[in-house]
Amino acid sequence: MNPQDALDHYRILTSMLAPALLMAATGSLLVSANARLARVVDRLRAIIAQLDGGDGMDRAQLEQQIQRHRRRAHLVLRACLMLYLGLGAFVGTSLALAVDAFAGFRLPYLPTGLAVVGVLGLLGASLALGREVSLSVRSFDAELDMELARRRR
Repeated sequence: MNPQDALDHYRILTSMLAPALLMAATGSLLVSANARLARVVDRLRAIIAQLDGGDGMDRAQLEQQIQRHRRRAHLVLRACLMLYLGLGAFVGTSLALAVDAFAGFRLPYLPTGLAVVGVLGLLGASLALGREVSLSVRSFDAELDMELARRRR
C-alpha cells in the first residue's frame, strides 16, 4: 500500500471522529432533556392530584401551574426532537464523509450540509431548553409565593 493512500485513509477516519464527538455531546443533552421531561411530568401529576384532592388551594392558581408545566413539557419535547434531528444529522455527516471519500470527493457539500443541520439542531435545542429553565424558575417562584401566602393566613 502506498504511504500516501494510508495517510488519506487516516484523514478520512479522523474527519469522521468530529461528528462522533458531537454525537456524544448530543446524547448527553438528550439524557438531560429526558430527565427534565420526567420531572415536569411528575410535577404535573402532583398538581393534578392537588386539583382533584381539593386540599383548599386556589383552583385558578393550580390551573395556572398546570398551564406553565404544560408549556415546559412542550419546550422540552421540542428540544428533544431537535436533538434527535441533530444526532441523526451527525450520524449522516459521518456516513457522508465515508461515501464522499469512496465517490472520489465529489460530494463536498453533503457532509458539510448535514453537519450544519446537526449544529442548528443543537442550537435550537439549547434555546428551547434555556426557555424551559426560565419558565421553570418562574413557575417555582409562583409556587413559593402561593405557599408563603397560604402560610400567612
